[in-house]
Amino acid sequence: MGYATSTPPWSQRFAHRAELTLCTILRGDAWITSGDGDPVHVRSGDIAIVRGPEPFVVADAPHRSAQITVDEDGPRPGTEADGIDPDAWPGPRLHTTIPDGASVLVMGAYRAPGDVCSRLLTALPPVVVVPGTHAPDAELALITSEVFTEQPGQQVVLDRLLDLLLVCTLRIWFTLPDVEPPAWYQALGDPTVGPALRAIHDSPEKPWTVCSLADVAGVSRATLARRFTALVGEPPLTYLTEWRMTLAADLLKRSESSISSVAAAAGYSDAFAFSTAFKRLRGATPSKYQKAVAG
Repeated sequence: MGYATSTPPWSQRFAHRAELTLCTILRGDAWITSGDGDPVHVRSGDIAIVRGPEPFVVADAPHRSAQITVDEDGPRPGTEADGIDPDAWPGPRLHTTIPDGASVLVMGAYRAPGDVCSRLLTALPPVVVVPGTHAPDAELALITSEVFTEQPGQQVVLDRLLDLLLVCTLRIWFTLPDVEPPAWYQALGDPTVGPALRAIHDSPEKPWTVCSLADVAGVSRATLARRFTALVGEPPLTYLTEWRMTLAADLLKRSESSISSVAAAAGYSDAFAFSTAFKRLRGATPSKYQKAVAG
């Protein structure tokens, strides 16, 4: 978690390579520019989520050159660094005295590499904004109260509050009228398909069948198969196999993972059957895939 207290003119470029960055505007307003996109205006009370890992700029005005760049090593002077103290950017807490006219931002960066998280990232635009009229008031009130005081354990509390705010903000954004959530997200809220999907996500290694998934959902096999295919766009066991291979792909990126351990985690007692399924969906055997991503 970091904060920024900035008096115009100000501009900060973020190159920390995080897959998601949460930006909460507690006071004032800001413009967020991601890549070559148009600047997005974010006002006091709004919450923004920026999709990475590409760099982005947060400033008091659109198209302003960066004064500070924040990367994985911390803040450093940017392209217009005259009079800018890079040590003044992120810190463990905010000072209780804020200059008049200053903008106050609280930000949290989230590393979420891998195929599993890419399912969420591909469903998001470069900059997600939940306006203050829809923002979670209780969570924002807790963050605001914590930010403007100095108490023991403040960093830990703020980190957990930002985690909660990220989840709540994404959930609210997917319900906004002009947002079309992905099929898998909509299906999670369905009383029939949701329990089956959660069972697959929570325990992919179990020997699921359509019948056992239907038992979890409390419906007949035919009802689950029909409803699941209609909402998710594919049959339950097809989704199960693809989910297992997605998890397996992420596990194979870890150098310490053996093929047999990944196969077991993906619900395969037979490494050969796992290798066949993985190659069919990923175009390479698990061993070749692991060597490719390691190189």
